[in-house]
This record gives sequence, C-alpha cells and structure tokens, in this order.
Amino acid sequence: MEFDVVIIGGGLVGASLAAALKDSGLRLALVEGQSLPTSPSDSNGQARFPHPNPLPQAGEGANAPLRGIACDDWDSRIYAVTPGNAEFLRECGAWQKLDMSRVQQVEEMRVFGDKGAELDFSAYQIGAPELTFILESRLLQQALWDGLRDQSNLTLLNPARCAELSWHFDAAHLKLADGREIKAKLIVGADGRDSWVRQQAGMAETPTPYHQHGVVANFSTGKAHHATAYQWFTPEGILALLPLPDKRVSIVWSVSPERAEALLALSHEELCAQLAVASHDTLGPLQVITPPSAFALRVLNLAHITRPRLALVGDAAHNVHPLAGQGVNLGFRDARQLAEILRQDAGVHDCGDSHLLLRYEKARREDILSMQLTTDALKHLFVNANPLLRTLRNFGLSATNRLLPLKKLLARHALN
Repeated sequence: MEFDVVIIGGGLVGASLAAALKDSGLRLALVEGQSLPTSPSDSNGQARFPHPNPLPQAGEGANAPLRGIACDDWDSRIYAVTPGNAEFLRECGAWQKLDMSRVQQVEEMRVFGDKGAELDFSAYQIGAPELTFILESRLLQQALWDGLRDQSNLTLLNPARCAELSWHFDAAHLKLADGREIKAKLIVGADGRDSWVRQQAGMAETPTPYHQHGVVANFSTGKAHHATAYQWFTPEGILALLPLPDKRVSIVWSVSPERAEALLALSHEELCAQLAVASHDTLGPLQVITPPSAFALRVLNLAHITRPRLALVGDAAHNVHPLAGQGVNLGFRDARQLAEILRQDAGVHDCGDSHLLLRYEKARREDILSMQLTTDALKHLFVNANPLLRTLRNFGLSATNRLLPLKKLLARHALN
C-alpha cells in the first residue's frame, strides 16, 4: 500500500489532522491500534474511542496511573478547547456534530494565590463571547471519527499494530504486525506522550518528571458555577475547577504522588470534604460523578519535531504541565499548521521533504516553547515554600489584576 501521508495515532490530534486534509488531494492513511466501533456507540450506548493521549499502561513504572480512568455518564477525561481551535474543528466538520448540551462555555476565570492575591479574566472585558469551551474527550472523539469514516481520500487501518518503521530516501516504510507493508512520503507521529514513532526515529530525549500527579474527577455542585473556572495555586499543589453543563465541575488537582495516592484512597464523601476545603467551599456541597484517577505529570521538550519524512504532533511532540489546560490546544495548533502547509504544497512538493517540514517546525517552535516555559515557571514559582517567592508570586498576581491592558493581552492570546 502506498500513501502520501500516514498518520499513526487516531486520537483527537491525529484524527483532526486527517480531517483537515480531506480536500488536500493527498492519499491518506490513519493507523489506530484500538478497535473502533462501526457505529458511534456500542451496545450499551457508550461511545468507545481512544483517548488522544492515553494514560500510561500498567507496568510503565513511575508513569503508570494510580488507578485506571472509569467512565460514568460523564467522561473523566475533560478538555478545554480554545475558540480558535473550536473554529479549526468546525472547519474539520466535527464541532457542528457535537451535542452542545454537553459543552460548557467559560466566560470568566478566577485565579487565586496562597496569600489573598487574585487574578480575574473575563470574556466581557475583551469583547469575546467566551474564553474557552469545556467538553468531554469521548464526545469530541466521536464527532471526529464519524466524519473520517466517509472521507474519500482516507484509508482507516484499525485495529492495526505497528511493528517496524524505517526511513529511506524516497519514502518511509511501515510494517504492521499482521504483515501488511506500507510506503509513505510522510509519516506523522500522533501516538501520544509515550510515542512509538518518536522512539523509532531515535528522538531519545527523556521527559523531565514534575514529581506531581494530576488527580481528575467530576462532581456535581450545590451552587451554580455561572460559567466560571476557578484555580488555586498553593505550595502543596494546584487545583482547577472547570465548569461542566448545569451544576457540575471537573477537577484537575496537581499534587505530590504521595498526596495523590492518599486522595485516591479516600471514600467519595471524604474526597468531597477535602475538595470543599481546598476550594474554600466556593461551589457548595459536592458529590462524586466519576471516580477519581491520577496520572504522572512531566515536561518533554524536543530539540526537533521533524526529520526527513517525519513530523510529530500533539503529545508525541511535546508535554506540558496541565495547569493552563493547553496540552490538547497545542496539539490542535500543530495539526492546523501542518495541514495548512501540506495543503498549500500538495502536488507541488514532496510532502515528506525536509525543507517543507522545517517550515512546520519553525512555525510551531515559538508557541510550543512559550507554553512550556510559562507553565514550567508557574509550577516552580507557586509549588514552592520559599517565603520570598511566596511574596513575589502573590504580588505578581495582584499587580497583573490591576493592569487591564495586560490582562486583555493575556486573555486574547489564550483564545487562539
């Protein structure tokens, strides 16, 4: 089998790239290891799609989850999608397929320091209808895959497990575990943070652990959230409450591995009580909707995200701390940029040419690096017991809150 572009990994970023190339004239293949249903739902009515950046599997040492994610009616895997990326997903044909009753706009964000400091962002202040959208991974994955099934220039290979990958002057050669062989002008690695493609390419940079775990779960609340997201920075960790439709929230609580283990061991009632204390009882009585899970946090900064006939996107290309909720947004912007370059040059240049791919790498470098530096600096600044840093960080929050032009600039940057 011969293709122009083979995308390895069918999560949100890989699927969005395939969708964005639907009118490019390129011959595409998408390789996904998990078995996908032939209809949007399985026999129980629950959609079964791969997570875009799966949590590590058991046996992967320090990166293994403390407990597997369990899905109730609401998916525990929640993402904040910027308005710019929502428009990209609309262009891909996915956004308009979403059940919008399960999508929550965020109109305000309140950020608290550990010494009375506060920083508020408002969509109203910048003349925008919303700051971001909160929605379930499962919901968006279903919308993307529904469109891919009918895409005329795309061959879906699933379930399919990759066995060997090699690069040659005129093509990359991919061999699947079932013996099928594929030639491609370009391989795109979209296979998550423990990317097999990245390993095959010899991009051996080691992720730097944050020595924190992100605890995630969904809750119903006693008080309305009024389309507001909340975040608390403390020396012990970072807590974010993301609004879901009606009186529901999703949490991401970044804490030490020991603290994460202790939180997962609590009964649901005890967990709700500790969360209420940590969030200053902002949203009233809480009740668990989906059981908590945890995953190790880390940063990955690659020297390069391309080589001849290879491009990396999403978590295969970079890892960031989740405190800004920008991991999947970086991935979507990777897909947007790579798709734009490939569409512009389809039929003119070899899509695996190193000069073409360097345009993609250079275009993405500043966005990726700035997000990594920002989230890394905030993590080390706030998760720190140094009294001088405590004074400085709280002063910085308060000062920024008083500078309306700076707040508007920061908020508008986050809309992309």
